[in-house]
Amino acid sequence: MAWQLKPMGDRVVVKPKTREETTRSGLVLPDTATERPQQGEVTSVGPGRTLDNGKRLQMDIRQGDTVLFAKYSGTEFKLDDEDLLILTERDVLAVIENGKSS
Repeated sequence: MAWQLKPMGDRVVVKPKTREETTRSGLVLPDTATERPQQGEVTSVGPGRTLDNGKRLQMDIRQGDTVLFAKYSGTEFKLDDEDLLILTERDVLAVIENGKSS
């Protein structure tokens, strides 16, 4: 049975882009030599943060968005052999757009 995550509040679940494991010249890099990716695809979005007056602040991020996030932010975990991150909306620096108008 596959798990589904529903983040709480202003949190998002992101699947980071895969790390580059070889150089352009073909050298294989160990995990310790590669940097942590800072881009990923949003797989799930919480309902948004609740304000002090009880109203909910809508999220600017949507499922399927490709985002740029802070380098050492979020909580890493593994789900069904997939590396995922849980980030707050505050940790997301930008949504990467592909040039299409929405």
